[in-house]
Amino acid sequence: MNIVLPSLGDIDEVEVTEICVAVGDVVGAEDSVIVIESDKASMEVPAGHQGTVTELHISVGDMLSEGAVIGSLSESEEATTAESAAEPAPQDARVESEPEQSPNDAIVAAPAGGQQTVQILVPDLGDIEQVEVIEIAAQSGTSVGPGDLLVVLESDKASMEIPIEVSGILLEINVAVGDQVSAGSLLALARLDAPQQPQTATAAQPEPKPVASPASETQPQQVAPPVQPQRADGDATVYAGPATRRLAREIGVPLDQVPGSGNRGRITKDDVKAWAKAKLNQPANTPSYGGSALPALPEVDFAKFGSVEEVPLSRIQKQVAANMHRSWVNIPHVTQQAQADIDDMELFRHSMKAEAQARGVKLSPLPFIIKAVCHTLAAHPKLNGSVSADGENLVFKHYINVGIAVDTPEGLVVPVIRGADQLGIWALAEKAQELAEKARTKKLALDDLSGGTFTISSLGALGGTGFTPIINAPEVAILGVGKSGVQPVWRGEGFEPRLQLPLSLSYDHRVINGTDGGHFMATLAELLGDIRRLSL
Repeated sequence: MNIVLPSLGDIDEVEVTEICVAVGDVVGAEDSVIVIESDKASMEVPAGHQGTVTELHISVGDMLSEGAVIGSLSESEEATTAESAAEPAPQDARVESEPEQSPNDAIVAAPAGGQQTVQILVPDLGDIEQVEVIEIAAQSGTSVGPGDLLVVLESDKASMEIPIEVSGILLEINVAVGDQVSAGSLLALARLDAPQQPQTATAAQPEPKPVASPASETQPQQVAPPVQPQRADGDATVYAGPATRRLAREIGVPLDQVPGSGNRGRITKDDVKAWAKAKLNQPANTPSYGGSALPALPEVDFAKFGSVEEVPLSRIQKQVAANMHRSWVNIPHVTQQAQADIDDMELFRHSMKAEAQARGVKLSPLPFIIKAVCHTLAAHPKLNGSVSADGENLVFKHYINVGIAVDTPEGLVVPVIRGADQLGIWALAEKAQELAEKARTKKLALDDLSGGTFTISSLGALGGTGFTPIINAPEVAILGVGKSGVQPVWRGEGFEPRLQLPLSLSYDHRVINGTDGGHFMATLAELLGDIRRLSL
């Protein structure tokens, strides 16, 4: 019997980052066989059947697609017997006629009076293993109806609202803010308003209490208790599989301080154990250092000098901070600056104001900049690439997906316009407007945030003549756009007032040199100066 990689959704390939079993191991159906990782998430692949591992066809570092054969199992006698015993028995017609419960409204009990108690569960999360409860919008004991918001869940980059699908009374909320939950986890219990057919066996029973009811034996497994406060907030930003994270939580190891020995710096179980062992053997007088092996910043009691207020950083702000710090300390940044004459472009853009209003689209300079960037990347493909995990190769991508930095109340996010080079100015304007609105209303999906090859960060609405944008790794370059301004420009016989757009290009100096950056900026400035070339 083969162990096959299940559906990956819209992900084409995943990397094998950990092998959890060996040939000869006896496994259960839910035992993990391997850990796989995409650009944004890790997940464990279970065996699917009980038996003995006879073959493994993969190695750490292999890239797998949906349906790939991971290994083989020799089915155990117990599993075969259990399968035969699970054949439907015709003698119990009552059991056969019982309706199958939906995972979103599993019935806990049916007390006297014809009312049902139902479970409200976390829906399917795709390839996301766990999400954090960041908001609870309902209260126990209140009346609820279909569509009422129950909780808000958040992954590293996106949030989702979980509505209530039933009408009744909310009996109990089984999670708290900060809890980590997964698909199928119990969120709350509610009592339905709708009447239920009377049941002979339970007609005289009192209304069940959700916490201590015997019916809890049939409920899905409760969400694990929230992680203790000693967990480092940076744990969610490191490269580590679920099994490694569990081990780190169990022994109290902050993952953001553990150096990884796996591919792309991935942290393994052995890394966690080695760090814990070294920490135990560390002399008491050894100075404390941060995760980057730099001396930790001093702690200052600011209240000694005046009134202060502490406001917790949002999850997105923490994630962005971790990503930016990782990029800054691992990538040698170089920033080149230039100006583009956009006087003619702006005249044309303003002439299209009426048509933009008719289309319901805001025609800002951004779509023109995106289009020009796509043309420039096609001419200079090195800046559309990525450095391989081992640092030995430059990966050229035959597609152009442009990320646009969007400022939101929760922090900076970078939604991605996929296939940007295939879109016209109007389509780019519509897509940029759509993604910005989704970002500000916290409705971005994970698919909206992945796959970028180049990022544009614009401060044009705020001002500034230049800045140093930090590369959005694993990309190798990012373009910063400042506020345009009128400047005197020599036109052969005299100076003319022309609208100039300041541009700042940061790039990875491991693979991009000054000549590459200079050619890129020259081409981009030329295209913005004569937008007729964008149609060629």
